[in-house]
Amino acid sequence: MSSSVKPSNGIQPEIVAHAIPEDEREWVPQAENVWFRPLLLNTVTGGWCNLLRVRKSGVLSRHRHPSIVVGYVIKGRWFYREHDWVANEGDFVYEPPGEIHTLEVPADCDEMITFFNISGAMVYLDEHGNQSGYEDVFTKIDMCRAHYTSNGLGQNFIDQFVR
Repeated sequence: MSSSVKPSNGIQPEIVAHAIPEDEREWVPQAENVWFRPLLLNTVTGGWCNLLRVRKSGVLSRHRHPSIVVGYVIKGRWFYREHDWVANEGDFVYEPPGEIHTLEVPADCDEMITFFNISGAMVYLDEHGNQSGYEDVFTKIDMCRAHYTSNGLGQNFIDQFVR
């Protein structure tokens, strides 16, 4: 669980949480067979950290980021259609800002879990490169509040990860 220490001198308290939760309700659905587990939602810098869990193969999303993204593959593997590498369990990934990439999970991968540190927004794109969606730290907080309210954890459950 997260720290219950209150801010002192304007410094926010630490977060200490078991990253892969025992309670399945803590995973927030993002799409069919795709969930994220919030770990930090930074309303000051606009970034967030989460685990992304995928239990299907195929294309997850085509998107770009205006800022850098780093990831660490905990389980399974994935790749970007635009590149010739595969991110395998134990791999670190750096994504430069502005690049368009299409995340795909291979057919022989039952489950993928990756830690991502996203420094800014995600802009989803259609096959023609037109914006089809958008996520930022505030839309992520809203998604979490709605999910936790509906599953009995309560709308304030997400507050432990908001800074």
